[in-house]
Amino acid sequence: MNLKNLLLIWLGIILLSSTAQSQTIQDYVEEHTDHAQELMRTYDVPASVILAVAIHESAAGKSKIARHLNNHFGIKGANSNTEINSSYRDFENADESYDNFVEVLQNKSSFSKLFDQYDQYDYASWAKGIQRGGYASSRTWARQVIAIIDKYELYQYDNRPEDYVEPVKVVVAVKKKHHYKSSRRHRSAKSGLRSAKTYTVKKGDNLNRLAESRGTTAKALMRKNGLKKSALQPGQKIRF
Repeated sequence: MNLKNLLLIWLGIILLSSTAQSQTIQDYVEEHTDHAQELMRTYDVPASVILAVAIHESAAGKSKIARHLNNHFGIKGANSNTEINSSYRDFENADESYDNFVEVLQNKSSFSKLFDQYDQYDYASWAKGIQRGGYASSRTWARQVIAIIDKYELYQYDNRPEDYVEPVKVVVAVKKKHHYKSSRRHRSAKSGLRSAKTYTVKKGDNLNRLAESRGTTAKALMRKNGLKKSALQPGQKIRF
């Protein structure tokens, strides 16, 4: 066999491998898009970001922790699995892992502010904000997530309006003014929460902020309201 034929064979193998990988990722996206969009509609986290982070962290569901622990986001914690020795959390199914990812974003202060800063269409800012919040140690993590979104056109699942325009960076002075207004609204919301014994959850609320506004803890509120999970649903009633 001459060198030319050998190179053609290797090129064919590489192309087949690349095609198989793309098919695997497309299959993964088709399997999990509905739940990612459901979370997006409830919490305003872009479905594209949810899917891309899962693809990145779980190798599109092929990693050991995804296969054995149903953990698609690299979330660490205790597990009861006897098949592998791992420091990662286990889940009943993939949907539960997806739910937990959004819970982490809601309940950790370094991420929860993103819900006020960005809408469900601004996937690039969400990815960069999640990296800044310490989700991953790699400095290229956000770029990798954004590259996955762009390569597989995952932004199509964010239901972007046809006339949507990518956000532009605002000057520092505008940012400060916006921060002042946001802080004033936040204080007003806190004041309203303190005067109520029962609160109706709004989109973007998270349990940690509600607990802080009443001088208590998320765990205490979970016990008082009989909650098994810290994730909140709009319209849900919380007793203080």
